[in-house]
Amino acid sequence: MIFRFITSGESHGKCLNAIIEGVPSGISISEEYINNELARRQAGYGRGARMNIEHDKVVILSGVRHGKSTGAPICLQIENKDWENWRIAMSVSELDNTPENEEIINSKKIVNVRPGHADYAGALKYNQYDVRNILERSSARETAARVAVGAVAKAVLKEFSIEGISYVTQIGKVIGDKNINPFDYVNEIENSPFRTVGVETGQKMKNETDEAKAQGDTLGGRFCVVFKNVPVGLGSHVHWDRKLDGQLAQAVMSIQAVKSVEIGMGSAAAGEFGSKVHDEIFAENGKYYRKTNNAGGIEGGISNGENIIVYASMKPIPTMKKMLNSVALDIKENVKAHFERSDTCAVPACAVVAESMCAIVLVNALFEKFTHDSLFEMKKNYENYIKHISER
Repeated sequence: MIFRFITSGESHGKCLNAIIEGVPSGISISEEYINNELARRQAGYGRGARMNIEHDKVVILSGVRHGKSTGAPICLQIENKDWENWRIAMSVSELDNTPENEEIINSKKIVNVRPGHADYAGALKYNQYDVRNILERSSARETAARVAVGAVAKAVLKEFSIEGISYVTQIGKVIGDKNINPFDYVNEIENSPFRTVGVETGQKMKNETDEAKAQGDTLGGRFCVVFKNVPVGLGSHVHWDRKLDGQLAQAVMSIQAVKSVEIGMGSAAAGEFGSKVHDEIFAENGKYYRKTNNAGGIEGGISNGENIIVYASMKPIPTMKKMLNSVALDIKENVKAHFERSDTCAVPACAVVAESMCAIVLVNALFEKFTHDSLFEMKKNYENYIKHISER
């Protein structure tokens, strides 16, 4: 990986951090731009009380000078506003053994694991007797840092007119129209509480979410990420780990609660004849074009010039008031699962996170193809390549 990043931080810790390596010099990057992306992640109907507390703002600590990247690693920080209420419970320092401190720590200790969460497997793997040491890091709060990193990736892609958008196609049993060009509906999607198209569909999704909330339950769904203006030739057919579709699938699957990822036509291709699946190629006036994009813009692990299309399914969030049967790890007895404040539905937010993860994959593939020391050098290489393939 050329565009590499690592995040740190806990859900109720002091802050989230991200360090990014590989960003070329000369990219315009501002805190305002990143904050706009963070705000998109926090929007959406069905979010929990945490979104009333956190209003994510990033601080760029290094790697940017006078609004431009320098080529050095970039360090980003997002403060957790709720840290004020967790200073003792999440203290990084050893605390005095006072009755007050003990009471606070014990009130936050968790031993009742949640089915569907990282609690059980994580506690056993890392030999933890307080499950909070697992859930604080495994929480989807971590994705705020990923969206900040994704904003930097998008700033690079923007220099090459590569743009992305995400939209929701399903919430629970309510299915919306997925056969759209989302770039024709950007304003509607961005202003929709469900990142969907159609007032009637949005209302049905709201009713479904309200019903789940009333029952103390949660909802999952399905979403799509689309990137346009991606040039032919990103990725490779030569090695398994350089295939662009494989990288996109891994990146999106790594998001908390995502259970399936498909490229283009995806699993629907299994039930069709090949003649109905593969995208025919035509030539006109010296230009190649296609009438369909079932491949989702990728053939043989390589981008083919069509829109990159990625679908993913998110399971319902496992933290719910309608607590499931589980066990207490300290006494090995049957109990009800732990409940901590939670979203009823976070599919729109998950779509924004997936958009960021796809941008990260695409920008890395762009660096592999056109180098990454400076924007000036990249653009020269890019322009020469585009000129070359247009003459083929």
